[in-house]
Amino acid sequence: MLDLSDVSVSIKRTNILQHVALHVPNGSIVGLIGRNGAGKTTLMRTVMGFLPINEGEVRFQDQSLTRLTAHKRAHVGIGYMPEDRKLVPTLTVEENILLSFWATKNNKLPKRLPWVYEMIPEVTEFSGRKAMDLSGGQQKLVALARALFCGTKLLLLDEPFEGVAPALAQRLAEVVADLKEHGPSVLLSESDHVHSSELLDRLYVIERGSVREK
Repeated sequence: MLDLSDVSVSIKRTNILQHVALHVPNGSIVGLIGRNGAGKTTLMRTVMGFLPINEGEVRFQDQSLTRLTAHKRAHVGIGYMPEDRKLVPTLTVEENILLSFWATKNNKLPKRLPWVYEMIPEVTEFSGRKAMDLSGGQQKLVALARALFCGTKLLLLDEPFEGVAPALAQRLAEVVADLKEHGPSVLLSESDHVHSSELLDRLYVIERGSVREK
């Protein structure tokens, strides 16, 4: 499904990822655990194509992603939920979810919207509200819904449980658990695996830009 082979990334001449090897099998939920600043977000952004790699290769379904731009990676079925949500505050919830469709022009995506609402019915209740009028927890749900909408094959969830109330963290974990039967593969990052320990099929630890399987 997703393979990182000997991937190194630097930002402003500082090495952030060092010879990373990581594998997300088809239909699995894989965890990436590390402290703040260890390189979790950099790894996610590298897979999405927001950061160039110095060496190594990122492959998805036996296709090299190294030369694909970020919006083309979304087109092949990869959805990304950033830690800071990145919603457009003046757009409605549904418009935020549909952003990936407008960007990729993938005509198959609109058919997924009812399924996304079925997976996260809470989002249906405020789909017509502006993103700026939502609580932080509600915005997390919308960010997950948007990732689900375009992530037909793979979801990248960066700190999905960070900064939310325990009840909402549990709800987010339930949605991710449901994906084992109904959805794509998942790579999720956390500072620890308190919320995801029972979900994971495989666990990697990242420390100072180096990754090892636990």
